[in-house]
Amino acid sequence: MPARTAAAFHELHQSGCFVLPNPWDVGSARALASLGFSALATTSAGYAWAAGEPDHGIRLEPLLAHLREIAASVDLPVTADFENGLADDPAGVARHVTAAAATGIAGLSIEDAPGGPGAALYDLGVAVERLRAARQAIDASGTGIVLTARCETFLVGQPDLSVAIDRLTAYADAGADCLYAPGIRDLDQIGELVRAVAPTPVNVLMVGDFASVAQLADRGVRRISVGGALARTAWTGFLTAAREIAGSGTFHAFAQTVSHTELNTLFSRRG
Repeated sequence: MPARTAAAFHELHQSGCFVLPNPWDVGSARALASLGFSALATTSAGYAWAAGEPDHGIRLEPLLAHLREIAASVDLPVTADFENGLADDPAGVARHVTAAAATGIAGLSIEDAPGGPGAALYDLGVAVERLRAARQAIDASGTGIVLTARCETFLVGQPDLSVAIDRLTAYADAGADCLYAPGIRDLDQIGELVRAVAPTPVNVLMVGDFASVAQLADRGVRRISVGGALARTAWTGFLTAAREIAGSGTFHAFAQTVSHTELNTLFSRRG
């Protein structure tokens, strides 16, 4: 099945535009699969919050276990938010990507910054070597999983489109199958990025409502993910209800919830 899902995931990148929603546990993965999405992506933030940790607070072994669990829970390609490969040096990235490729995922992404407060981009030469190491590890694994290269410039306080284009072009040359600059919210900039790195597919992160699927597809975007936004939506509902109970002793938020019967029916469809 891993080889089949990896091939299917590659095929999705060949034409059109697809949405890649981000579950954070088995239940959310199965719920999203039931809605007809063609592939899923994990979210480092969503998984960390579910574990009671901040984003980038999860160690390698628990993350690998999470990837195995999510990949095994659905019959869809699952690509992994693999942060910075959980290593700074290319050898560490290669070692960890090799381990991740064995979990049943169909793809993974590698960021060009270490993550966490105050993070800065790796020097371009180092970032390219890290991507090349990830590419070589995937090729050696024989899994054929999709390698996505992320440029974090918009997330580390350097919102420079030309820097993102230069870096992503270098990452494509290093073997990335898909390119991703999370944080871009301007449709004209998105279109410029897509044209500059063509024909390599581009992923756009949607954590607000600045564009629709149709608008992004019109700009040539191939893939749309939502990062931790679905997890934040769930946490918003949970915290709103809990704060109401703690603060006013009322339970009005419960009137807006999905019913017990609907959830039971949803998860009874499995198998």
